[in-house]
Amino acid sequence: MGKYITNKKDMKFQSQDALKTVQAVIDDADKALKDKSRRMENSPIGEAVAGAVGVGVGAGIGFAGLYLGGSVAGLSAAGITSALAAAGSLIGGGMVAGIAVLAAPAVVLGGAGIGVASHMKKKKLHEAKDLLYKNALAKQSAILKALKEESDADKDRMEYLNGLNILLQAAIKDLQHDLGIAD
Repeated sequence: MGKYITNKKDMKFQSQDALKTVQAVIDDADKALKDKSRRMENSPIGEAVAGAVGVGVGAGIGFAGLYLGGSVAGLSAAGITSALAAAGSLIGGGMVAGIAVLAAPAVVLGGAGIGVASHMKKKKLHEAKDLLYKNALAKQSAILKALKEESDADKDRMEYLNGLNILLQAAIKDLQHDLGIAD
């Protein structure tokens, strides 16, 4: 087993939206398996099938520091300048340094919040890819079985099933790439 692709530009599916196309193929394959009269012309992705056949948490801290940190409580000009000067004195500066001191928690927590959100988004994307990969494998297996069982079906039905198989194969290959699974 390889390594899960983490760099977006190297991913085949860079977002949850990109995975919707795979889900559409899986859904169509499911409908095809349940309805033996289904053909490309009945499918919302018929053209694709035919083509496959053809080819800010931290802001409150800055505010609270401003509000409570000075010798004059409140948000008056005197209270604000007093709070900024008091905060700046923590690092040997004045009011301007106080802006940096009071903004730092917001910047750090904001950055941490973005980092956590990004991590969660990546984790959900990985989980979605893994689930779709398993579903695509199951549907492809069922489509291959249907191709054998329906070998006497008309040409349109066989092309439809074959096109779904090709699309599922391509999705599986790309998901394997993103998930770091060897072919």
